[in-house]
Amino acid sequence: MNESSVVEHPVARRSEVRAGVRASLAAGLGLFPLGVAFGLLVINSGLSWWVAPALSVAVFAGSMELLLVGLLVAATPLATIALTTLLVNFRHVFYAFSFPLQVVRHPVARAYSVYALIDEAWAITNARPQGWTSWRLVSMQLALQGYWLVGGLVGVVAARLINRPIEGLGFALCALFVTLALDAFRSRRQVPPVVLAGLSFTVAVVVAPGSALFVALLLFVGALVAFHLLSGRSDARA
Repeated sequence: MNESSVVEHPVARRSEVRAGVRASLAAGLGLFPLGVAFGLLVINSGLSWWVAPALSVAVFAGSMELLLVGLLVAATPLATIALTTLLVNFRHVFYAFSFPLQVVRHPVARAYSVYALIDEAWAITNARPQGWTSWRLVSMQLALQGYWLVGGLVGVVAARLINRPIEGLGFALCALFVTLALDAFRSRRQVPPVVLAGLSFTVAVVVAPGSALFVALLLFVGALVAFHLLSGRSDARA
């Protein structure tokens, strides 16, 4: 009897779902308060309450959702929003190389797993590369989206109860990236990309101060591709 037929048994299926939810708990503790900050930011920016759950379903990319709030408030052109989304989430292309998507065979579940491939989901599977099944993987991703969605709704309700502007919420996105950068510095393998990001932004500020974000993102994507190509050649020679 193969593994897939064993997992299809109702008892085994429930066990896999519980395992997926358990695997999501640690990351969920971080996603939930970020979701609350996102909900607060939506209301604080003057947007309707339904924008929070709508973005959490239509986009579901924590950093991009926080950035989208500012873009929507500024009435940013759709083409600019699309380009920003592409550049900010381009890293997900690299996640797919090591994400255990092959265990998900149902087309609908597979499509959802691709859609819900966020940083936290990749980090969980990267830390535990073995033992993933379709039910475990998809339930883990559903749980992560649930933490973010519920957190956003809690933030919306909290903002309505407070009923006054909250200063500093716009820094939530910056704080998220600072935390990710500090975590990356703990691993020597991740230091070069962080350094490349800093150099890209520095060059962009000097060359195109009026469009520093877009130029920096373009430079960083190009630098990352070049870095990975050179790293692959070095490993092949070794």
